[in-house]
Amino acid sequence: MFKNLIPKIFYSRLDEGLEFFVDVLGFELAWSDETLAVVERDGAKAYLMQSPELAALDRPELAIETDDIHAVHAELSARAPERLHPNLPQVQLRPWGALEFAMLDKTTVCVVFRQWPDED
Repeated sequence: MFKNLIPKIFYSRLDEGLEFFVDVLGFELAWSDETLAVVERDGAKAYLMQSPELAALDRPELAIETDDIHAVHAELSARAPERLHPNLPQVQLRPWGALEFAMLDKTTVCVVFRQWPDED
């Protein structure tokens, strides 16, 4: 019955979130006003909210699962190599069995890209 889990990510300035999600990660702007933007790509969606008060409380870490992590890494590292997370800039096999790499925005919101092994 559950279909999607859609996070709200708070920014002091909405343009900071749009720069990362649209310009760096390649999401499309589906809707926006002065304090809310809906971004989506390939079925993944996020709500970017302008709220300096809430942005000051937390900089989240999000995960996006993919079925082609090497293509995603090639695209994003070519577009914005400076945004690769210093602790996980390359695709790595993690102890829990997933391949992962991460991107970090200017406000320290972290997006981990993850591919689980195929189930045979």
